[in-house]
Amino acid sequence: MTTDFDRSSYWRGVRDGLPFVLVVGPFALLFGVVATEAGLSLFETMTFAITVVAGAAQFTALQLMSENAPTFVVIASALAVNLRLAMYSASLTPHLGALPLWRRALAAYFLVDQNYALASARFDRQPDMTTGQKFAYFMGAVTPVAPNWYLWTLIGAWIGKSIPPELALDFAVPITFLAMLGPMLRTGAHVAAALVAVACALIFAFVPYNLGLILAGIAGMMTGARVELWMEKQGVS
Repeated sequence: MTTDFDRSSYWRGVRDGLPFVLVVGPFALLFGVVATEAGLSLFETMTFAITVVAGAAQFTALQLMSENAPTFVVIASALAVNLRLAMYSASLTPHLGALPLWRRALAAYFLVDQNYALASARFDRQPDMTTGQKFAYFMGAVTPVAPNWYLWTLIGAWIGKSIPPELALDFAVPITFLAMLGPMLRTGAHVAAALVAVACALIFAFVPYNLGLILAGIAGMMTGARVELWMEKQGVS
């Protein structure tokens, strides 16, 4: 299985990832603003963005830090939100597992929601792609996303509170996840998991430190697994 880098696959990934620029920019800008409002310095904000590279976990940790939540709760909540990345990794291992170690490490660092959604769909549609083509597409899909995440976080941290609240930058957060979630609801198990997770998130909204989201995520995963097993037994696709 060849692991050569394929330029055409890379540029196809770049083209597919470009639409996410429209939401990643405001998302990152909002994080930069919120981080500085919470008391983080420019250096701390950028270090946070570059080392974590996970918007949902960053917002979760930042909110809990601003509420003076215990350090353990902050770390546990951020890790729980990022558990989906472990599932992403397991899903992509059959496609990228044959890569050299340095390429796997690079793919692991740049594994985010946007390029996972694109890569997963592309690999399912084109199972005959080589490992090199898959890696090139994966890296191409994240190319418009990661630099814009860093850039707009920096801009947000720089300008801070000067952004008028009327711009409502927080619209980018739900839109980003809706854009990624929709195409991934391909089976009844996916839909059931999403519905249960949403319902539980609303039911457990009263739980302090956003721990209700962790409960909702666990409930959604359990539901999806059970429904998938039931569908396999019934022979339903």
